[in-house]
Amino acid sequence: MIDLKKIESPIILRGDQSTAYRDPAILYHNHLFYLFYSLVEIEDDGYIFSYTAVSTSSDLLHWTSPRKLTPRDQLLNFSSPGNVIRFQQEWLLCLQTYPRPEYTVDQIPRYGDQTSRIFVVRSINLVNWSEPEILLVKGPKVPEGEMGRMIDPYLVQDKDQSELWWCFYKQNGVSLSSSTDLENWTYRGSYPCGENVCVLTEDNQYILFHSPSNGIGIKRSPDLVNWQDWGQLVTLGQKDWPWARGRITAGTVVDLRWLSGVEKYLMFYHGSGPETEKIHFDNHASIGIAWSQDLLDWSWPEQ
Repeated sequence: MIDLKKIESPIILRGDQSTAYRDPAILYHNHLFYLFYSLVEIEDDGYIFSYTAVSTSSDLLHWTSPRKLTPRDQLLNFSSPGNVIRFQQEWLLCLQTYPRPEYTVDQIPRYGDQTSRIFVVRSINLVNWSEPEILLVKGPKVPEGEMGRMIDPYLVQDKDQSELWWCFYKQNGVSLSSSTDLENWTYRGSYPCGENVCVLTEDNQYILFHSPSNGIGIKRSPDLVNWQDWGQLVTLGQKDWPWARGRITAGTVVDLRWLSGVEKYLMFYHGSGPETEKIHFDNHASIGIAWSQDLLDWSWPEQ
């Protein structure tokens, strides 16, 4: 039985001196929460590796230990899962590469290089996943090497044309590409926005969550072209949380108003602290939880 009142801490997964949990993506299916995220590990020799990992829970209280889905390879560093969608009898999880070859603690922070690209992996059971497949979101005429650095993918079904899908990704603000088969893409342009985009469809509008320099911003649009800021910057309990004082970011939201025991929108995000995120870019990042009835006023455990 799910009961939000039983959750005692806003922290779902707590980072430490050698571990960071970042960039959550959430799916609820068959009475189970699947929490995908970036897992960053600093090894004993100082080398740093990033993975896409998953933990599961039936009650939002008890989570399984991280299970890595991607290889240990600094030339790839698959990470930042965006979301999981259902498409043609399969589950698709989108994610990025974040290459940082020969990366060690004395270089913190070093960001993914210009070869960062976005991918999908496929599954029929949410347990076993295929090899990653690159998303050629700039179209068939743009070679992979000329696509430019891109991270933080998120896949959205068009609210008016169910056969049409959109891919949001961080490049020149946020960029958009469209496809009907998730293989052949058409680039549709970009607009100013933060990173780690998450998009819901509510009341015949798109509601976009994104991350500026700190906090989680919200925008609305009827058509994916004209966007307006909505509500206030969401910073939750940051002023009272040393663990998130450096930055709150990467908010992802799921509508579970229909689910007994939840009956709200849930937000997962990561916080880093007590120093700035640049200091804690690869450690001391934790994934937290919050909830809302209207996407504007948010509550959390201990509040």
